[in-house]
Amino acid sequence: MKKLYRIKKNEDFQTIIHKKKSVANHKFVIYYLPNDEHMRVGISVSKKLGHAVVRNKTKRQVRMMIQEVFDKDQKMDFIVIVRQKFLKSSYQENLKDLKYLYDKINKRMEK
Repeated sequence: MKKLYRIKKNEDFQTIIHKKKSVANHKFVIYYLPNDEHMRVGISVSKKLGHAVVRNKTKRQVRMMIQEVFDKDQKMDFIVIVRQKFLKSSYQENLKDLKYLYDKINKRMEK
């Protein structure tokens, strides 16, 4: 994922989270907010999930899932928070759960 599509600043994270538009399941929480430019994604992995190697591996996996599932032409900001159960499931199961939440967001935005 290119740096252009990433959210890095804490103030951007806080702005999106405080709008309180979210969907969740037992592996992910996704906050979303429409914007005027292009899709941007921020990924948050807590220290509770493990040490730096585990967290970095998790972020790499989530980045790949986002590239597969999310539509880059969509004008939205997303914050993806990874929960503990992510580590206990396979890549395919996690991908399926992320796709389900993304589809749920799209259905909400159509209304």
